[in-house]
Amino acid sequence: MPIELPLNTMSVEEKVQLLEQVWDNLCRQSGNVRSPEWHAGILNERKKQIVIGTMAVSPCTEAKERLQKLGNDN
Repeated sequence: MPIELPLNTMSVEEKVQLLEQVWDNLCRQSGNVRSPEWHAGILNERKKQIVIGTMAVSPCTEAKERLQKLGNDN
């Protein structure tokens, strides 16, 4: 069933709020949804990069702050 949303008239903030509501709902009602097999491949590759030192990780709060700063710079 197609759902019509006024995306062209919504602000970026409104779209982000909509996405957050959808994700929150999905988290509560996830059921038996399985990740595609290719997700495992990507996760394994990222773990390998972390182990060999070509990728770094940071706490979610720091990553969110960096993303918010990038958004404010535009």
